[in-house]
Amino acid sequence: MSLTESVLAGNRLALARLLTQVENDSAEGRAALTELFPHTGKAHLLGITGAPGTGKSSLVNQLALHYRKNSDKKVAIVAVDPSSPFTGGAVLGDRVRMRDLAGDDGIFIRSMASRGSLGGIAQKTAAFVQVFDAAGYEIVIIETVGAGQSEVDVARLAHTTIVVEAPGLGDEIQAIKAGILEIADVLVINKADRPGVENTERALRSTLELAHPTRRVFRHHSQTISVPTSTVDPTIWIPPIDKTVATEGKGIAQVIESIAKHAAHLRRSGDWTARDRARMESEMETLLRETLMTRFLESVQQVKYEEMIEKVVNRHISPYEAVKSLLNGK
Repeated sequence: MSLTESVLAGNRLALARLLTQVENDSAEGRAALTELFPHTGKAHLLGITGAPGTGKSSLVNQLALHYRKNSDKKVAIVAVDPSSPFTGGAVLGDRVRMRDLAGDDGIFIRSMASRGSLGGIAQKTAAFVQVFDAAGYEIVIIETVGAGQSEVDVARLAHTTIVVEAPGLGDEIQAIKAGILEIADVLVINKADRPGVENTERALRSTLELAHPTRRVFRHHSQTISVPTSTVDPTIWIPPIDKTVATEGKGIAQVIESIAKHAAHLRRSGDWTARDRARMESEMETLLRETLMTRFLESVQQVKYEEMIEKVVNRHISPYEAVKSLLNGK
């Protein structure tokens, strides 16, 4: 039985070996991805993102436990860890926080190094997701590094993006900044037993109301009156705000319900297919850039390439002129 057939048959050891082949970008790994691709497209992809210290790993741990206990769905977790700048390896800190999941054959956790990827999403994460999808995992959770606003990369990979906030991390305006909040399909305020949770919720709700006005304000007898309005487009998804204490398992059922409602909305509105298409397009563009760059470096003489870099360093020509010259073969 081939490695691909073993993965499709549910062999966990074969799955681990294939993920290693894929991460190392081996010929066997690329061939397996091609064979597995027709078996993909069934999993619900969840992206978990947010600032460091918000409790993303604890939330992922509880979500996986809830799915296993209440729906018996197979869950795969891709934990993208920060890379060591010296060895390029991952710290694997998320494994320590997910010890509760050990021993369950219906859960597979794979940590990987971000390898300098700004959005916390390593280039091979999309390939990992395909392997898990083909292997029959119905829920695939991608937990990102927590690098800040550059985390928007996760939105291109997931059907449902969960942005995790926590009270007491500083100025609430941080939550309102463009970028990370705009990608949220579900907002989770974790560590909701801490002081300041009301301020955090108020800041998030104000931001959502600016984006999706649900109240009309007018003046009557010199008084400002705010009333609900039904003019919100029903086809627009307004991210719910759920509060959790992940370390105690509180509020997890509500988050699961919000995820299910968002999935239903995506299928009903046709956005599920649209997000799949956007993800595939983004993946193709990334592969195309990598392939073209590799092909170009193979075609140009290394000495000539180094000479051109030297000219740019010495300010004899601009980087734009250097690229133009190299592409023209001069």
